[in-house]
Amino acid sequence: MTKLSPERKSLDGVKDPALRRQLELLELTMPTAPKAPNQAQDTAKRSAPANDNQPDFFVPAVQDVPIKDGLDLMDIAVFRLAKSQTRKGDIIRHELPGVTITVAGGAHGMATIMDYDVVLMMVSHLAEQTRLHRQGRAPKPAKFFRPSSVEIFKFCRVSKGGASYDMLAESLRRLQGTFIEIAHNNAGKRSRRTGYFPLIAGADVISRTDTGRIGTVEIIIPDWMYDAVTSHTNPEVLTLDPDYFLLKKGLARFIYRLARKAAGTSEATYSFEAIHARSGSTRDIYNFTKDLRKLIELEQIL
Repeated sequence: MTKLSPERKSLDGVKDPALRRQLELLELTMPTAPKAPNQAQDTAKRSAPANDNQPDFFVPAVQDVPIKDGLDLMDIAVFRLAKSQTRKGDIIRHELPGVTITVAGGAHGMATIMDYDVVLMMVSHLAEQTRLHRQGRAPKPAKFFRPSSVEIFKFCRVSKGGASYDMLAESLRRLQGTFIEIAHNNAGKRSRRTGYFPLIAGADVISRTDTGRIGTVEIIIPDWMYDAVTSHTNPEVLTLDPDYFLLKKGLARFIYRLARKAAGTSEATYSFEAIHARSGSTRDIYNFTKDLRKLIELEQIL
């Protein structure tokens, strides 16, 4: 017999077995109110950390800078989407029209799309300093970026807990070891720069907290990124929505980047197979398609 819910215990007072059974059957056929969606599982975004919009008087206001991303690399994955696979020494190869792009992971594993948040912060800072310099309000930006760990957490919209400090240290190791190679394979139009490019050119911990965690870190901006932002009249960057950092899944973030680069054109169409290839995912196409359809069903990446 079906186990009675707390609301159905009132049937215990019905003495006639036949009547009681009919009432049970009637209740089983009545529609029930739909359950409220589980916000932790049924949304593409996580909740913002506590005091997310509250200014910190001891932290510079870099978190208020518009979030910028390098235009060249927004339509492909130059990182792994999944946190579960380190992909040490692994390679992602993108065969695109006229160009081959290779991403290689280092000894600490390939950088993740979450690690790339640090790169986004670096590009955003560089773009803002370049804008101020051209207005005569600041010196030309240096190739060294010195954010505090708290400033990074604020910009990337993550909590300041101990786990965030550990993840920051791991992110810097993976970013330092991940390299990109871009090679043209025909004499056609060159829409991307060629060469070998690190995601960051180095990093050093300048100070530590009383508990030994990262206080301030100095990140060396790679030449290719520095030149792309500072040497062009219109820097090769695009603004991202701040809620990008709240997207929980690497795939959701990748889809947003892909769509953001296409924004401003009439339209952009990608097959599921093309998205699978550009994402660099190790998931087989069947399960990747299931993941993508599930994401589409949420109808809310941003």
